[in-house]
Formats: sequence, C-alpha cells, structure tokens
Amino acid sequence: MDTVRELEVETQEACPEPLDGLVKGRVYAPGEPGYHEARRAWNLTIDQYPALVVVARDADDVAYAVRWAADAGLKVAVQATGHGVVTPADDAVLIVTSEMTGVEVDPATHTAWVEAGTKWGQVLAAAQAHGLAPLLGSSPDVGAVGYTLGGGLGWLSRKYGLSADSVRAFELVTADGRRIRASADEHPDLFWGLRGGGGSLGVVTRMQIALYPVTTVYGGNLLYPIEIARDVLMYYRDWLPTLPDEMTSSVVLMNFPPFPQVPEPVRGKSFAIVRGCYAGDIAEGQALVDAWRHWRAPAIDMFGPMSFADAATISSDPEDPVPGVSMGAWMADLADDTIDTLIRFTAPQGGPPPVVFTEVRHIGGAVARADAARSVYGNRSSELLLDAIGMAPTREAASAVEHAMVAFEASLAPHLTGGVYMNFLHGEASRSRIADAYPAKSLQWLRALKREWDPDNLFSHAFAVLPEP
Repeated sequence: MDTVRELEVETQEACPEPLDGLVKGRVYAPGEPGYHEARRAWNLTIDQYPALVVVARDADDVAYAVRWAADAGLKVAVQATGHGVVTPADDAVLIVTSEMTGVEVDPATHTAWVEAGTKWGQVLAAAQAHGLAPLLGSSPDVGAVGYTLGGGLGWLSRKYGLSADSVRAFELVTADGRRIRASADEHPDLFWGLRGGGGSLGVVTRMQIALYPVTTVYGGNLLYPIEIARDVLMYYRDWLPTLPDEMTSSVVLMNFPPFPQVPEPVRGKSFAIVRGCYAGDIAEGQALVDAWRHWRAPAIDMFGPMSFADAATISSDPEDPVPGVSMGAWMADLADDTIDTLIRFTAPQGGPPPVVFTEVRHIGGAVARADAARSVYGNRSSELLLDAIGMAPTREAASAVEHAMVAFEASLAPHLTGGVYMNFLHGEASRSRIADAYPAKSLQWLRALKREWDPDNLFSHAFAVLPEP
C-alpha cells in the first residue's frame, strides 16, 4: 500500500507538446477513429462532443490531462461508466477512467482501495472472496467512485450508512495538477467536501473504503397485480415502522416492456413490487416478509435467502446504455393523496404511460444517525426517496416524458420535502437544484472549498458548485 503522504506531479509552466505524447493512455480528437465510442454517455439522450477525450491509464495520465486542459483554457469533465452526467462535456477535455480498474482488498482491516474506473461489481466480487461487502448501490454496473462522491445509497444503507460514509481516504488530482491524498488526517476539510460534493473539487483517482461482514441476505421481490397498487402502497406505508435497520426496502410501480428479452411472466405487464434486502438473521428477515405473504399472496414471489454477491438481481437494473429521462426527490410522506398521485402517473390509464418506473426507497437508519458534520451530504433526516424514469428513444418521446415528469413533480409538491438526492438528478435539474441537496451552511462551506481548490471552476462539469465570491 502506498504510504506517501503527498504525491506531487512536477509543476511545469505549460504543456506545449501534444497530450498524446505525455500520457500512457489513448487520446481522441473529434473526427478520429474511436472518438464517438469514447465520448458516449450511458444515458443515450446525452450527446456530448468534447474537444478531446483522454482514456487515462493511471493517475499520472489524469494529472497530465488536467494540467493540459488548464493550460489550453479548457474545462475538465470526468466519467467512468458514463452514468450521472451533470453537464455534457461539450468543448471540454473529457477524462475517461474506465481502464483504471484496480481493486486491492485488505481482509485484515476490512478495507479496499478502489481505482477511479472500477465498477461496483468488481469490488463486490473481490470483497465477497473474503466474506466482506462494499456499500454498493442497486446496480453493480455503475462506477464505484462517481457513485460514492454523490453520497451512495444501496441495499445495505439502513444498516451501515452511505457509501460516502465508508470512505477512509481519497487520492485525487487537484485543479493545479497536483496528486494529493485527503482523509480525516490529511486535508480534512477537502475530505469533508469530497464525501457528497460530487467531484466538483478534484478528480478522484483512487479511494479507500470500509468493507462489512455480509455474505448471505434475505432479499428479492414480491410482485402484485397493478390493480391493487393502492392497497400495496398503503400496506407498505404501515409496514415501514416495523422494520429494523437490517431491512432496506422499496416499493415500485413498474410497467415491463413487451420485448422478447423480458421474461414471459412479466413481459408487457404492470406490477406493484415490494423489494428488500435483510442483512441479518435469515429467519428474522423471512418473518418480516411473511407479513406480506399472510396479508395477500403475491402473483410472483422472488424473496428468499441469497448470496449478497447476487444482490444485483433484487433491482435487475439495465446494464446496456439506454435513453431515459428521470426525476428524483425526497418525499415527506406516503399519504393517501401521495399514493394516488404515484399511481395516476405510473399505472396504465387506458394507454402506455410516459413514466415506466416509479420507486420509493426507504432510507433512514444508519444514514440518519451518522454525524452530519463528517461530510457535506445533506437531507439525512429524510426517509422516503422517489425515483421516476421514462424511456426516450426519440426526441418527441423525450419531450413527452419531460413534460410528464414536470407535471408529476408538481402534483406531488405538497408531499415533498423540497430536498433532492443529487445522484438521482440529471441535466438541468442537477445543475439548478444544487441548493436543495445541502444545508445552507454546508453549501456555503463547500463553495469556500471550491474557491480554495478550484477557483477557476475547472471542474465545472461535476456538481454545479460555484466558487464562493
């Protein structure tokens, strides 16, 4: 393990030579073979055209790319898997970290070092080999670092907290091209801002995270006919107060597409779905889910003991890039009016609805109990998180879904807290609602950090944190 306290890249006055002569990775300019593949975001509604794409091989490549961009008067955007684009990388230097995929697990200390482009699935596999688990999200195909920088909520959140809470150290490249380490002991203010600040303060090249002793869980899905969605949502509301922190759950309204690759039992149908993961005694987890079975037998029962290595099957998020429009917000309640609105905008009403997926996640637990002063992440006291998605294969479809999402959020307004979870926002919403993600004082401190570490807003394509004047 590298024990160097500060890793400096030798300062140069300028980078006169071409960038592809400096880095070990690949560099693509517009019009060159490979450029279009390298610039692609995971959400296919995003069509970005960087001035240059650098597929970095290591942290030195990242440092050279950052300094070259600054010298050229260009901004810097970063992506690993292409998820979570805030601002398209048009006319910027896009640093792609997808080839930086190292994972080093230390079973003695229950920690792991994870490189910038590593997907959660790789971290999970390496950790499970030692009977440990990271705090990944619902999809193992998402980049671990980017997800963590925005907070990180997953199937172990209520028991162990946010992914950002589990970080022990970051290694990053700053706006002036230096490679440094941030932790509770080294640059602690920067460490505070990185945990939830969304990459606005530097390019993280590696992070050290805590791992937890989770191998077998009681998880899965209960699928009920969409016709009884109101009853399901009301029962879910009454079930939540009975849950210990070991149970992280959600309730979903889902319209499955009529595609051949969709399993026949759900193909072209709509369901109200209860999802969950109990990270504790299997019998206790089963007893909690049995309450549903006794209440009403589901049409499809997929709950049971499972290896946490298979946790991706709980949500079965798509792995291949798709065109989509989403909306996310923290909810204040699951009142009857709230439930009716969720159903009205998601369940079929005589035709295919523009919103194909609506999920309400139950958070709280360890997320709410964590010391809020240890990271910039906000909205810890909120317990119900909404995520709604519509497919947008054409511009016309995208426009229709966007209008539906605006109406959806407006109808829910009396039942929302006003807060947002940045990892669930994209595009204009992720740029304009930054103040709704953090307490006012925390945002002020974050902007002061931005002024200190990135006064020229070189990393302007991350969370829209502007330097304090």
